[in-house]
Amino acid sequence: MNTYIHYVDGKRFEIITRGHRILCDQPAANGGTDAGVTPPELLLASLGACAGSYAVEYLHARSLSAAELHIHVSAEKEMAPARIGFFRIDVIVPGLDRRYLAGLLRAVKSCLIHNTLVKPPAIQVEVASGPEELQTVGDALAPSNGHVI
Repeated sequence: MNTYIHYVDGKRFEIITRGHRILCDQPAANGGTDAGVTPPELLLASLGACAGSYAVEYLHARSLSAAELHIHVSAEKEMAPARIGFFRIDVIVPGLDRRYLAGLLRAVKSCLIHNTLVKPPAIQVEVASGPEELQTVGDALAPSNGHVI
């Protein structure tokens, strides 16, 4: 898995992965132009979309409708160091029989992003004065190999 992030200007960054592009920015109150979502909002969106994907798989495996499925993710910011200290994921499936709730909860809690946040990975950060000093990022710009993660 690779993603490439390119500085645009001001507080804006362009994210490129598998040919898809997302614009990140900051609200005007933080010195941006509010032209895109913030990085923390992308984290919440990633968690919610992953939870939703697993919820849909669970529902469809039982021939249940996911047509009215809604996910809401909220978070609380902590300081020293600045970070997200709490996430809440609300999964709403109107009309779902209560006997499926425990299984749906297990499915959502098994999503890749949830597991990554619950059991944090090691993070390696490198800085360089040119791309030739780092491992190639070309894979982020390449078309998908069919594996969606």
